[in-house]
Amino acid sequence: MDQQQQAPEHGDFNWYELMTPNPDAAQGFYSRVLGWSFGQSEAMGRDYRMIHADAGPVGGVLTLDAGMQQGGTAPGWVGYVVVNDIGVAQSVVRDAGGQIMMDGFEVAGVGSCALAVDPEGVPFYCIEDRSGHVSNAFARNAPIIGSCAWNELSAGDPDRQIAFYTGLLGWRQEGEMPMGELGAYRFLQHGDYAVGAVMPRSDAFPFTGWVFYFRVADIDAGAEAVRAGGGSLVLEPSEIPGGEYALVARDPQGALFGLVGQRGQ
Repeated sequence: MDQQQQAPEHGDFNWYELMTPNPDAAQGFYSRVLGWSFGQSEAMGRDYRMIHADAGPVGGVLTLDAGMQQGGTAPGWVGYVVVNDIGVAQSVVRDAGGQIMMDGFEVAGVGSCALAVDPEGVPFYCIEDRSGHVSNAFARNAPIIGSCAWNELSAGDPDRQIAFYTGLLGWRQEGEMPMGELGAYRFLQHGDYAVGAVMPRSDAFPFTGWVFYFRVADIDAGAEAVRAGGGSLVLEPSEIPGGEYALVARDPQGALFGLVGQRGQ
């Protein structure tokens, strides 16, 4: 079975969820930028839209209602990571300094899920995925347009965050890339592939949390689509190891995300 055809295992990202107050506007924006299509789903019992790339489902769009916004939930992207046992995962989260915001609840046709925050208050979901479905939401090492290509955590205390996620998900911290005064860009490995990296929060990028980088065919076309769609660039396209380019942007509702792709000749 090909690496891109395996059902997700413990420690794999298998879903990305956009929380936004304006799903119609978000749908138009991301359709323009990433070529995604969208479909309604009743699985969550509310206005929940499935995100589809050419390779299949990537994630969903959850509408932030007035109550959620008044409670402090801001527009943003949240990742789902697979765990073998939701109860054990919740205990590990609490013991390691995180919190469980929503105890294990059932997602129809998938399995048990829990909303957690890590020691720095960054939200993520743990999911005990019993569906057996293949997921190309995170494309691992293969270049799949529209799928997530990289998971990057900006942290106030990188050592603590690395210890938290490696202890919970079985990741390994191996290798790093120096970034001068910004500190070290430290790579996270899972099994036989790189799942992402952790970097220190800095004045140049004063954000704590996950940034998910989605793949586009052309980084400059992606940047133009962001601007044309009413979004803004936080970090302009810059070359990354391997010769590709990456940028960080905000959508029109303020959610932070990244793009990665080739630069057209």
